[in-house]
Amino acid sequence: MLASHQQVGSWGRFEPGPLRDRWSRNRDYLLSLRPDNLLRPYRAEAGLWSYNGSLGTSVGEPDPDGPGTWHWGWEAPTSEVRGHILGHWISAAARIGRDEPEAAVRVDTVLAELARCQQANGGEWLGPFPRSYLDRAAAGTPVWAPQYVLHKLLAGLLDADRLGHDGALPLVRRFADWFERWTRPFSRDQLDDLLDVETGGMLEVWADLYARTGEARHRELMDRYDRPRLFDRLLAGEDVLTNKHANTQIPEILGAARAWEVTGEDRWRDVVHAFWRQAVTERGTYCTGGSTSGEVWQPPFRQTSRLAAVQEHCVVHNMMRLAETLYRWTGDAVYADHWERNLVNGVLAQQHPRTGMISYFLPLAAGSRKTWGSPTSDFWCCHGTLMQAHAWCPDAAVHLERPPSDELDRPGGGSGPVDTLRVTQYLGSTSRWSAGGTEVTVTVRNDAGHGPVGGQRQTAEASAHIQRLDVEPHPIDRPAAEVHEVVVDCATETELTLALRIPSWVSGPVRVTVDDEPVPTEPSAGFVRLRRRWRHQTVRIELPKTITTVELGGAPGTVAFLDGPQVLAGLVDEERTLVVGDGAPAAVLVADQERQHGWWSVGSYRVVGQDRGFRFVALNQVTDETYTVYFPTRP
Repeated sequence: MLASHQQVGSWGRFEPGPLRDRWSRNRDYLLSLRPDNLLRPYRAEAGLWSYNGSLGTSVGEPDPDGPGTWHWGWEAPTSEVRGHILGHWISAAARIGRDEPEAAVRVDTVLAELARCQQANGGEWLGPFPRSYLDRAAAGTPVWAPQYVLHKLLAGLLDADRLGHDGALPLVRRFADWFERWTRPFSRDQLDDLLDVETGGMLEVWADLYARTGEARHRELMDRYDRPRLFDRLLAGEDVLTNKHANTQIPEILGAARAWEVTGEDRWRDVVHAFWRQAVTERGTYCTGGSTSGEVWQPPFRQTSRLAAVQEHCVVHNMMRLAETLYRWTGDAVYADHWERNLVNGVLAQQHPRTGMISYFLPLAAGSRKTWGSPTSDFWCCHGTLMQAHAWCPDAAVHLERPPSDELDRPGGGSGPVDTLRVTQYLGSTSRWSAGGTEVTVTVRNDAGHGPVGGQRQTAEASAHIQRLDVEPHPIDRPAAEVHEVVVDCATETELTLALRIPSWVSGPVRVTVDDEPVPTEPSAGFVRLRRRWRHQTVRIELPKTITTVELGGAPGTVAFLDGPQVLAGLVDEERTLVVGDGAPAAVLVADQERQHGWWSVGSYRVVGQDRGFRFVALNQVTDETYTVYFPTRP
């Protein structure tokens, strides 16, 4: 294991720009959900709510708390997974609450009501449905994933506790008492049968709880949720994933990852690495970075026959969590590349840029259209991971890497190891750290119009630039590079290493300046490292890019086009073969509609040399258009 990559204590927030716009859509949606509706199944199970069928206060008036105002879809009173959305909401609201006091207050209100429900249930049980659901699962009687729902609640409570909400951990501890007693009589075979029914991340919950308490009973509960039927076969190198439900398995692997972090037992770590090899390295992904189709793993490098319902959003979110975990463990930039590809072409591509709603799947077949969920009539699992992903993303821009404690420099400095701040993702954001013995603020700024998701919006800076004559003029053509500024502010002058990630899509030499002075760049293992004494410096980095292609697994000569990390979607409703001649397929695309008033339109192209012309745009900018991603090619 490399030096520790730590996130605890950091606080990232998006600065004004396209990513902040997306974050704000998510915040608005989260705050639009009334706590009374989120809590309804929990109160009903505790006997603290019932509906008397009132039709209103007078003839013709709707009931202000009647069924017309409730949550439906998966949250309907008759749904066996009712209540799942609350756990997602708590996780997201606790994160957003660091920046939005209203969200923080609502979290505390919800925790107080959950405590009232738990007390009414006898002091331990805190489910939104009867305890018998779990007994049915244990008996092999069909029931829709009760432990999946309870995992969402428990994970949300532990996130809230981690983020400073004192009322959360006691709820988890008391509920854990019930689970400890319920699972105690089961043999290993019975536990294995139970874990074959989707349990979500219960292993991660118990590992996380054990990390908080250090109590043997919580360690024992974690061990009961071990998954030898899956883990042992992964360690043996067997393909145990093909055609299996991905979002059952990824949370279990996240549990193994947390178990290694809290126990140090190598088996847990080895399971995680074996899973990544099978799920990604030896299976391949779609051009978007997505790993599955129809919620199940496709056969290795056989994506061609499964394009209709690709990358469920929950899989995207959970694989991003796993990639970030492995990145923290290893510092390997390959995991950061995976995370970026899924952010740009998953989280952003599956959120409607205007309404903020979710697309459960992202189809990639010819003539596809995205299907958007509704605010309160669906409540798919992906509504929940939508809220969580956007709330979490600002915290993933920068990572702190500390040398082993026995190698740290003593006060006064020297030539030994120092703390490293890694700029992992070039997300327009600000984060705060305690590094090198001082407080450090790292601000990442995307140059107007060509950041990681393009300009796509007017800004005061862009507007001023087209009017003022005393500023450096914009380039004549759309820049063929991402340009970012990283501002490092230290409370006191401090020696640190700033590591700037060089993404895998970079197409040429990288240029770096510090306070406008060029510095030599010698990328190593995916990073440029700048070690110096920092106080208040501005680093500028230019990452050249070009149009590239990615072949579809199982279909030689059929390709998707990417602009840097962004997948491009052709706005056509049918499969079309592109004539590429003797050159590279990317040569058939040329810039189109590149300028919009004061900003560059990133990801906008058209084809040349074809019988019929059509346009390409970034997949994350497609809303209701029909599109095609993969194109056969011929000379």
